[in-house]
Amino acid sequence: MIREVLRMGDPRLWRVSAPVERFGTRELDGLLQDMRDTMAAQNGAGLAAPQIGVGLRVVIFGVEANPRYPDAEPVPYTELVNPVLTPLSAETEEGWEGCLSVPGLRGVVPRHTAMRYEGFDPRGRPIRREVTGFHARVVQHECDHLDGILYPMRMTDMRRFGYTEILFPDSAGEEEGAVPAAGGGGAARPAARRRPRRPRPPPLRELPPRGRALGRPCWARGPVGATGASARVASEGPGGAPYTRSCS
Repeated sequence: MIREVLRMGDPRLWRVSAPVERFGTRELDGLLQDMRDTMAAQNGAGLAAPQIGVGLRVVIFGVEANPRYPDAEPVPYTELVNPVLTPLSAETEEGWEGCLSVPGLRGVVPRHTAMRYEGFDPRGRPIRREVTGFHARVVQHECDHLDGILYPMRMTDMRRFGYTEILFPDSAGEEEGAVPAAGGGGAARPAARRRPRRPRPPPLRELPPRGRALGRPCWARGPVGATGASARVASEGPGGAPYTRSCS
């Protein structure tokens, strides 16, 4: 059965999920069937149980031919219960991610490039793999959901967070999935492979005295000459992010 995917802001997404205590049960099989149906309906690369309102430590993921991730390397379909992740290196890599619980948006998220994940399949048989690249990113994204973490909480630069239709105009018709849009959560698009198209602003020029506010220099984009309240000037916000204000 296709289930509703909870969206960011729903308090159930912030909760830490409980471990599964019994394997091979009808309840666990039913949950996994609903997760498979929901992920397939959304073209997701993965899904975590909390994203459909079930607070258990269960994730599914897998990528073969997915129109949302045409350049992604294959990730074998996996049903992982009670996962434990261990970084194999301190090295991290940034990549674009999306999430079915954060629809219509994408952001650049740093993730460990190599991971070991362990856990169990639905019948209680052990799973242990060492993975790198996109596979490692998908697993980290999905397992974050089990601890109440959505990918924007991992971001280090909110200037690289925005609407998919603006960042990636060529994919405006795609549905968002987790991430990296891996499933209800989804998996990611490497930042180095596709970058947002951003127009180059004109150079900054210092305004004449009438365009200064409170004795501090103001900087305007484009030709100098406009002064007073109508003069739009650029400055820098936290972390050097550009923003505009008016000088009088």
